[in-house]
Amino acid sequence: MTKITAAITAVAGYVPEYVLTNQELEKFVTTTSEWIETRTGIKERRILKGEGLGTSDMCAPAVELLLKKRGIKASEIDLIIVATVTPDFSFPSTSNLICDKIGAKNAWGFDLAGGCSGFIFALTTGAQFIETGKHKKVIVVGGDKMSSIIDYTDRSTCIIFGDGAGAVLLEPNTEGLGIIDSILKTDGSGGKYLNLKAGGSVKPASHETVDSKEHYVFQDGQPVFKRAVIGMAEVSAEIMEKNKLKSEDIAWLVPHQANKRIIDATSDRMGLSSDKVMLNIQKYGNTTGGTIPLCLWDYEKQIKKGDNIIISTFGAGFTWGAVYLKWAYNS
Repeated sequence: MTKITAAITAVAGYVPEYVLTNQELEKFVTTTSEWIETRTGIKERRILKGEGLGTSDMCAPAVELLLKKRGIKASEIDLIIVATVTPDFSFPSTSNLICDKIGAKNAWGFDLAGGCSGFIFALTTGAQFIETGKHKKVIVVGGDKMSSIIDYTDRSTCIIFGDGAGAVLLEPNTEGLGIIDSILKTDGSGGKYLNLKAGGSVKPASHETVDSKEHYVFQDGQPVFKRAVIGMAEVSAEIMEKNKLKSEDIAWLVPHQANKRIIDATSDRMGLSSDKVMLNIQKYGNTTGGTIPLCLWDYEKQIKKGDNIIISTFGAGFTWGAVYLKWAYNS
């Protein structure tokens, strides 16, 4: 029996029009554009403006573009998984809302919260439905409206995050292309360093939590940075070793776009030159669930069928991991 793998057959993205530059951030917090760019690699980020707009308002157009590019109808989709930490509501799920907005009447779906590793967690989850033959068309979306949970007087977070969404379509493949392997990890003890303190069942919203700004992202930067450097670099090297891949075998590294120094450390550990590393942090910042699919969207025309690709992430929780895949098409 021929082995079925889950292959990415289309990719699309969406970013808001409004551009928040480093120069504009200088008006909010004590910083400079040079300081931000030197330490993070970020020059600007996109922000979703407008009353009543949420994460689904970025994800839905990304999915619609995906369907158009692939030439299929929303009614053909079996499942939509959304990786996000900024759902429109606690419930209904953002996936549910997207299905309604795009007219995916035959699809079911759910949201998955894995922090900045959410997209690869969702990608490997969606792949299972393809590999077992349960579904033929699965859409995996990564998107976040990080501006909704950022305190723009907090220099440790407001310079980093932006809004955006991306989506990929998974379909069955029998050519040996698609998702080959993955290594996924979590360490809940790291949650104290990067979290949203209030708004959950432990600490529901109250006047006190609002006044103390506990509905904004909290980050203790140094412990997060140190663990991210180690985590992303080691798991990327681990998946290469596990699959007997050398640096010359890798066409692309798709790293989570959190900090250019972390990305550089990961590529160095893998023995990759900078021209093999997808990078768009300079224009989007860290869009959390959106960084990986947005990179694939930006670089799609440079990727060739059969290319060996390593995706590597690290996020709150702590969560981290790597995916090894072979690209399935020429754009």
